[in-house]
Amino acid sequence: QVQLVESGGGLVQAGGSLRLSCAASGLTFSTYAMGWFRQAPGKEREYVADISWSWSGGAPSYADSVKGRFTVSRDNAKNTVYLQMNSLKPEDTAVYFCAARARLGVGVRRLSEYNYWGQGTQVTVSS
Repeated sequence: QVQLVESGGGLVQAGGSLRLSCAASGLTFSTYAMGWFRQAPGKEREYVADISWSWSGGAPSYADSVKGRFTVSRDNAKNTVYLQMNSLKPEDTAVYFCAARARLGVGVRRLSEYNYWGQGTQVTVSS
């Protein structure tokens, strides 16, 4: 079956960096777009970024709140998508989820568009 496993979360001070990874199995990774979402306590899950299966599908897209600080990338040979997070702020504290989407394109923010989800990894940014 399809599995998405996030890693790399943790506790970091404001201004610091973390790199999240999401390892995929059970699907033809190179044919899926991949997204990152996050959910803070008491809040709805929100879109962070997504990346198409290749550059021909468009450049990666980002939520305004993370643009210029976060970078999404993927390594199709390793079936892994990454989220590099720099200049972290306390408001970035959340559980971060990766998700896989069969639909092409980027900037797809609706959760219902994604076919598979990981279990999440906690990111905590202290002030």
